[in-house]
Amino acid sequence: MIEIKINTDTLQNSLNAIAQRTSNTQPLMTQLARIMRNAVLDNFEAGGRPAWAPRKYPSAREGSGLLQASGRLRNSITQNSTATEAVVGTNVEYAAIHNFGGQTAPHTILPKNGKALKFGGRFAKRVNHPGSKIPARPFMVLQPDDEQALVDAVNDYLDAALGN
Repeated sequence: MIEIKINTDTLQNSLNAIAQRTSNTQPLMTQLARIMRNAVLDNFEAGGRPAWAPRKYPSAREGSGLLQASGRLRNSITQNSTATEAVVGTNVEYAAIHNFGGQTAPHTILPKNGKALKFGGRFAKRVNHPGSKIPARPFMVLQPDDEQALVDAVNDYLDAALGN
């Protein structure tokens, strides 16, 4: 019988060194979260990538970009990271319906500061609103170049860990 014996001590030492150099992934996760947040902010800046559905009534809120009348939604985009995850999100309650689209529920509109509402020259004490169809305007999405930036960041991290 022929036996082949291999001493794997050198290989094991190299693997242990790589494991040690890649044990702190917090900086990588922070970088990945920053890349994702910047991608979401780029979506707002570009009016969607691809372009979002236009306003139903273009004259409404003239001068402000889509989803940016007050800036609240855009300014709510946060990033967070731990050693094991990178997260981007928002806590704004209406974010999901704008991102995915949907239908608002029928509701009654009552006056806030007076006794009546005025619509189209008519006055009313209340208006029964049938609900609105909100088109999807995905802002929490990554484009192929954003995904490539994430891959590049991981590759740079691994290259540094391997001493390349």
